[in-house]
Amino acid sequence: MRKNLSHVSAVVSEAIRVMTLCKKHFYPAKSVKFYIFSLKKVYLCIKFNLIKMYRTKIKELIDWKNQIDRKPLIVQGARQVGKTWLIKEFGKTAFKKTVYINFEDTPELQNMFLQDFNIRRIITVLEAFSGIQVVPEDTLIVFDEIQSAVKGVTSLKYFCENAPEYHVVASDSLLGMNLHNQVSFPVGKVNFLFLYPLSFYEFLLAVGENGLASILSEKNWDVLPAFTEKFKEYLRYYFYVGGMPEVVRFFAQSRDFNKVRQIQQDILFTYENDFSKHAPYQIVPRLNMVWQSIPAQLGKENKKFVYGVLREGARAKDYELAIQWLVDSGLLLKCNRISKPNIPLIAYHDISAFKLYFNDVGLLSAKSSLDVKTLINKNNIFTEYKGSLTEQFVIQQFYTMKNLPVYYWTNDRSTAEVDFVIQNEGDIIPVEVKATENLKAKSFQQFCEKYKPQTAIRTSLSSYRKESWMTNVPLYIIGNYF
Repeated sequence: MRKNLSHVSAVVSEAIRVMTLCKKHFYPAKSVKFYIFSLKKVYLCIKFNLIKMYRTKIKELIDWKNQIDRKPLIVQGARQVGKTWLIKEFGKTAFKKTVYINFEDTPELQNMFLQDFNIRRIITVLEAFSGIQVVPEDTLIVFDEIQSAVKGVTSLKYFCENAPEYHVVASDSLLGMNLHNQVSFPVGKVNFLFLYPLSFYEFLLAVGENGLASILSEKNWDVLPAFTEKFKEYLRYYFYVGGMPEVVRFFAQSRDFNKVRQIQQDILFTYENDFSKHAPYQIVPRLNMVWQSIPAQLGKENKKFVYGVLREGARAKDYELAIQWLVDSGLLLKCNRISKPNIPLIAYHDISAFKLYFNDVGLLSAKSSLDVKTLINKNNIFTEYKGSLTEQFVIQQFYTMKNLPVYYWTNDRSTAEVDFVIQNEGDIIPVEVKATENLKAKSFQQFCEKYKPQTAIRTSLSSYRKESWMTNVPLYIIGNYF
């Protein structure tokens, strides 16, 4: 079907080209204008039928399915990052049947675990409700918004212990998990998968740039110079649009930047509404203060989180719970300082010094009120706002593509700083982020001379090249580099 659509798309595209030439070289009749308009509409419809959202986490789900010691899986992540879509797509591609229950939408099933945890009874209820016969080897059971079912999370323990043959996936935004933290949690009886917004690689696939995406996935760095400007163009789009699935889907269909911003503002409003709905009421005012301060925190030359930005005299102990709630909910990414780049990095991290980023570069762009003019001015979007969007982009790619532990380094006097330090397969890698092609990095060079890391990365708009002491990696490949 997709092959046929591709052929038709090519034919229609050629027809548009021929009709446009006719319009250019002859007096255009109304009928010619009409046919060009109609063909363009057909072409766009076909084009966006060919575009398909893809998430790299689908591979991890398939690996989970094939595990011998598989446990029920909980898919976590902030609201609206695409958890439900991912699980349903997994059901379509890897199973014959899917029994999907959203406990928020089906209040009649919210008490189904209250009677007991007899798996045979639970399966009978699911079959009666869905009309689908549950066969362990070819049926995926999905419990969406499991926090809305009384003892729903606890039931996963009994699937693990008494019926491991069933494929059970539960989904819950971390906001819900925080709300129900008093519920008995099945420690050691579940597997986890964390989902973030779309990476730049996934964004390219979603907007139909499969060729650019394949260069990244195949790590074909030799051909990069021929596509540099195109990569930069789509990187600018990504800085503005970000990776929230609803936003990306609309952008792929319309390229309407104003509407994109409106959808992002709606998502931000939903997040902020959730504070009062799901968080302990005592910390809601502080949640709002921390959340609203992030653009100002990242707008500083030194992006370390400073409590004084919240209000004069603010102290860490007053805001620690609010910050942890936002991080646990997947809304903020936390990057702690390390004092020494040794394995494991967590042993050297400083809990009192950290930077906070949004979960999505597009949402940070929207929250910072950067308008579409920054896109028109080409590379200005990388340098605006003291390069904060560029740092946000890089840390987001590290989390999204490999969920890497990410830290930053400063010396004891804070006179030298390296933007990020990551731990990847036993290797400690310093990463210097440059928003422009001005590549001077005195602190980065001092760090490398002192600690002599095997791998050192500078990521910027400059081209890919290896030097004796470090490698310059273009920003647009950083998520696929490791």
